Amino acid sequence: MRPWLTVDADVRCEHPGGFVAMISSQDLVRVEGVAVVVGQDPVGRTIAGCPNISPATKPCTTTLAMASGPSGFVTIEGRPVVRADLEGLTDGTPQGGVRYKVAHPGQELVGETP
Repeated sequence: MRPWLTVDADVRCEHPGGFVAMISSQDLVRVEGVAVVVGQDPVGRTIAGCPNISPATKPCTTTLAMASGPSGFVTIEGRPVVRADLEGLTDGTPQGGVRYKVAHPGQELVGETP
């Protein structure tokens, strides 16, 4: 089962300590009282605490486009639910080489089978 993400999800950049703050643009569907993440909600999110800081590097500060995660089957208000297989790139260095991914979806009660 691929659990759906909620706003309580633990999403991180690949550098230890970088945490992505999730939001949900819908308030209709909740799991255990917490809103489910849909559509493009994971894109453009702030990344806090990325330790990739030096004169030659840029820390991850923002999530970019998703490479995986949106459901091809379940939608809420016409937008796909985002699953725990969410992955994409950040704006950190090396450019185009740092990914963000899910450490924990925020819940494991509801999801979809592959």
